Amino acid sequence: MEPDTEIPSIYISGIGTVGAFGRGIERLGNALLQCDVSAILTEVYGINKQVPVYSVAKEDLKEKALSRKMRRADKFSKMAAVAAFDAFNDSGFSIDSADNSMGIILSTAFGPHATTFDFLDGYIDFGESAVSPTSFSHSVHNAAASYISNILGVRGPTQTVTDFNLPFQNALLLAQTWLKQGRCKNILFGCVDELGPQMEYVFSRKYNYADDGKIHPFSFSATPRMVPGEGCTFFMLTTDPNSKKYCKISDINFNCSLSTDTDVKLIDADGMSGSETRYKNIASSLNNKALMAAYPHAFGSMKINTAFHCAIGALMLKKQCVYPCHVQSNKSDFNISTHYESRAVNTVSCLKLEKNNSLSELILVS
Repeated sequence: MEPDTEIPSIYISGIGTVGAFGRGIERLGNALLQCDVSAILTEVYGINKQVPVYSVAKEDLKEKALSRKMRRADKFSKMAAVAAFDAFNDSGFSIDSADNSMGIILSTAFGPHATTFDFLDGYIDFGESAVSPTSFSHSVHNAAASYISNILGVRGPTQTVTDFNLPFQNALLLAQTWLKQGRCKNILFGCVDELGPQMEYVFSRKYNYADDGKIHPFSFSATPRMVPGEGCTFFMLTTDPNSKKYCKISDINFNCSLSTDTDVKLIDADGMSGSETRYKNIASSLNNKALMAAYPHAFGSMKINTAFHCAIGALMLKKQCVYPCHVQSNKSDFNISTHYESRAVNTVSCLKLEKNNSLSELILVS
């Protein structure tokens, strides 16, 4: 048996993102700087109650270059397509010069559930012979990746990953594997989830809503409150160090002990992972050596929030700055980011508690 080869270094050469803050990595940075993203109220079907949510505006999904090929697409696929399109362009690729070996990896927790339920409703109401074929074709999770491939002319391997716990982390492991095997030199890697009426109902039953529309990431509560969101973040991953535009993905670890030598710790404390008390233990162990931050106020509570924090970490490393946390209630007086500051940032880690209260950590370096 041949010896195992070393995992190649992975660099981020482009980012595309869309959420309640708008569309684009610069819009995300401006929203963090100005702390101007607010949840809106929506009526939850079946319980006659209004709840706060972070939703993507329709105007942020309009793109003239994609309109002809996206006429029939649902919201899930549109969010994925515009974010992938922006990451593709941000990395310097063009549709006419696309790398034919480029891969696509799309990750999600709940997939196009609104379209899936629409198809099921049509099947129940009208029967097999009259159900919408468009709803059927868009109800599969891989439809969004198919749109991206068709729009950008990407002809490399394509995979959609579905995971209820760590969708971003597990899909990133797949990207590492492809790069290690030499299947691709560039991978469009992204995470997307939407907020349909069915999921709003499920969330209202399963989680504790923050009725004031504010997520308190530093409360470290055993029963945290959440505000559901939707959106998509895509990255262009490459093994070419000369193509690095943002940062290097140094490592991703599961069931790990905390690294203490990173400059900034971004925590996924948004009310979606059950008890968040272990984050308090993490903060205590840092002894104020690293700055802590969390930005769910810009996009809401999602299973894919590590993707958004990864984009923010990459932006911090590129711009050499830190952004203020919108909700700064911090009874334990930990070292959290309270204001915008230009400063040297060499390493950022993204932390997420898993269901079994173990920890995953993604480390980014400049």
